[in-house]
Amino acid sequence: MSPLSDIKTPGKADASRTDAAANPRKAPISISALAVGIFMILVFVGVVGLIAASFFNAVPEITWPSFLVDADNAAQKLTLMVFVVALFVVVMALLLFMVDSRKRVPNWTVAMAFVGPALAALLLGLIWPGTSTLIQSFFGRSPWYDSERSEFVGFDNFATLFTTSEFQVVLRNTMIWVILVPIVAVALGLVYAVLIDRTRGEAVSKGLIFLPMAISLVGASIIWKFVYEYRAPARPQIGLANQILVWIGLEPYQFLLNLPWNTIFLIVVMVWIQTGFAMVILSAALRGIPEETVEAALLDGASPFQIFFKIKVPQIMPTIVVVWTTITLVVLKVFDIVFAMTNGQWETQVLANYMFDKLFRANDWGVGSASAIVIMILVSPILVWNVIQARKEMR
Repeated sequence: MSPLSDIKTPGKADASRTDAAANPRKAPISISALAVGIFMILVFVGVVGLIAASFFNAVPEITWPSFLVDADNAAQKLTLMVFVVALFVVVMALLLFMVDSRKRVPNWTVAMAFVGPALAALLLGLIWPGTSTLIQSFFGRSPWYDSERSEFVGFDNFATLFTTSEFQVVLRNTMIWVILVPIVAVALGLVYAVLIDRTRGEAVSKGLIFLPMAISLVGASIIWKFVYEYRAPARPQIGLANQILVWIGLEPYQFLLNLPWNTIFLIVVMVWIQTGFAMVILSAALRGIPEETVEAALLDGASPFQIFFKIKVPQIMPTIVVVWTTITLVVLKVFDIVFAMTNGQWETQVLANYMFDKLFRANDWGVGSASAIVIMILVSPILVWNVIQARKEMR
């Protein structure tokens, strides 16, 4: 028999549990989890080293298997697909095994396993290209590919941009896009959100209006290029817009060639796409307005227009601004619509198309990189402001 002093009373039991919680026994570290963490660190360090080496033209040549870089037949393409799927499965299995390990996993290992690939992708996809483009904008040619013939020109590329008539047309078109698209898209989206809200067939109506958002910009451009298709008056029209003009007794019109309206007709495509996005977000914001404020306004004798402009709009104004700035970001980077419909001809170029032409057609890496920096400068403040507003909303 054990002595009575060894019997744990409820008070002693609680004290022992408290002591155990205060002094937890450390479990052994999982070797497999540690190995995965070290592997992720090596991947991250390798990416950083590759970026650093590229700045000094010291990247070693790597001979990759042919099926990875030159899959030109069905067997190699199938091998590449199986390889990529197997690699994804292996990486995800390692991560899940590490997280679900019964033994204690160090916090730094878990953090590195999940944050490391994201940081590596950020370095490869944003920081490295951005820094490289910034450096290239100060050279006459690309210093990475032709260091012997490249020369430092300072801000001459930027001076060339803002003093040429071609770039002034590009800036004019970009400003027209930035002004008109957000205004019209947000206004139409708000009108649709109010008119369709709580009506019969609301889901179908919203689905039809939002449908263009599900179409790629290139696909939407091809659709509207057929709508604007022009043929001589003596020939039958296949474009919807010109056929309507013929029905009402007017001559066919070259929508994509005649200045300055061709830019406006390109803008119509972007408005058609973005209106559905604005409608969905603003409709959700309208649903969040407290009914008490609307009922109080009705009791005070307010008209429907007064309720809308003085009660509803002020309460959803932060959402309107976020939608406006988001559409502005999309517009500043627009490329597909102009490229697919006019290829930048007939004075329809915008910043992204001008950058593409200088980089990949004229091989003018200096001016092309400078135009990319201009786009980055225009986009960055709006992006930062959106992030700040999103954090405020979350708080």
